[in-house]
Amino acid sequence: MRRFLLVLPLLALSLLSPAFAETRASDRVALVVGMSGYETVPKLKNTINDARALAGTLEGMGFAVDVLMDATKEETLQELQDFAFRAETADIALIYYAGHGVSVQGTTFLIPVDARVQAAKDIVTASVTMDQMLASVDGARKMSILILDSCRDNPFPDVIDLRDPEVAKGLTTGKGGLAAPAPERGTLVAFAARDGEVAMDGDGENSPFNVALRENMVLPDLEIGLMFRQVRDDVLAATGNLQEPATYGSLPGEPFFLAGGAAGGAEPGVDDLAAAWSKIVEEDQANLQRLADAGDSRSIVGLALAKLDRQRADYDPSGAVALLEKAVAAGDADAKYRLAKVLEGGFGVAADPARAVELYGQAAEAGIAAAVNDMGYFAFTGELGVPKDRDRALALFRQAADLGHTEAMFNLASFAANGKAPGLGAKDAADLLYRALRGGSELALDGLLNNADKFPRETWAELQAILAEKGLYDGAVDGSFGPGTRRAVLAAYGIFEAEN
Repeated sequence: MRRFLLVLPLLALSLLSPAFAETRASDRVALVVGMSGYETVPKLKNTINDARALAGTLEGMGFAVDVLMDATKEETLQELQDFAFRAETADIALIYYAGHGVSVQGTTFLIPVDARVQAAKDIVTASVTMDQMLASVDGARKMSILILDSCRDNPFPDVIDLRDPEVAKGLTTGKGGLAAPAPERGTLVAFAARDGEVAMDGDGENSPFNVALRENMVLPDLEIGLMFRQVRDDVLAATGNLQEPATYGSLPGEPFFLAGGAAGGAEPGVDDLAAAWSKIVEEDQANLQRLADAGDSRSIVGLALAKLDRQRADYDPSGAVALLEKAVAAGDADAKYRLAKVLEGGFGVAADPARAVELYGQAAEAGIAAAVNDMGYFAFTGELGVPKDRDRALALFRQAADLGHTEAMFNLASFAANGKAPGLGAKDAADLLYRALRGGSELALDGLLNNADKFPRETWAELQAILAEKGLYDGAVDGSFGPGTRRAVLAAYGIFEAEN
């Protein structure tokens, strides 16, 4: 259920006039990086082959792929900056890096070909960090993926002794490898080898991890969590259990696919999720059940939601609630949010508004952006027995917006633009509207295109300034809404309009 406030009257979405044609930014973008021809450290055998092979696989899957081979640090950082902008209008953004990498005191450094390291401190200035790559990929609207096929031996054995306890902080072994990351929710980081372990180049033209990744990512209707689990099993088998890939991050409750099926909208409802997880259960119930039995909360939630699919013979709302309660008891924040939805709407079970609000609150405290926005909505409207509190509602919308929730951005922007959000003005409203557009908010796009006169000229002028700074608008910054501003708003969303 979408939670937004009709501060502005919204009309039906009607974006393009017959006189114009549209092109849309790719909803799947990837950056593939291969480093092999190092100037001062050992060259790597398969990294270029691996990168080229993966780029071809991704292109065949419909990704818009940029390839960067044997690049300097400056070239890599520039490409990451350019890719970050493209990623903002994509549903999925993926970066694959094959090359040298090393972790020192818990920070992972990825080594460009021009790196010159004569002392441990030189790594900081000579390298690109994993965090910089994460920053470039994490703006995607639904899923961000960073794959590091870089956990090879320490390339600086004469400079850095990873066996030194002071140097090896954050590592689980003295051999090398990469330190475990802690990505944000909705971002998945995959390592070719578990943190602290070393990956293998293999005997052929491609590494065992690269082969397993390419073979599995093209399989239709294989949910991404199960897909990387299969990659892990295949690499273990290919290396005689010597190399174990690992994934890190908190996947959202929506199932996600690299090939084949797709989840619902930005925030699919219970019925949509039930149907999506039901299909996964039909395709791969054994693996999903195995993970659930091992205590994986996301798999438990998936099995629970599948039981809410009314088309299934084993439709079992009570069983679904029992499974969700199990995941809630384990502290899973997403399970709290999903159970709140079920209990609010009474999906096959008796509605329980009081418990729903309690669970929404717990999910919000755990940083689930949609739950924070929902609590703001309840505080503003007084629904579900929540006391009306405008100040609290605005604070919650602001918090949800900071967490990346686009409807909360629009909610807050519409208040700020009309002088109803203390401390926020036209510039703040414009920034929120721009972020909502880049995040894929149809609500913001509809409100701006079809209700332009509901936003003050000051807000439009500030938004024009932002669009001009981003290279999307070259007209006058005058606060008027004309064809040029309209095209810039569409471009910010990811739709490019051109005259026939």
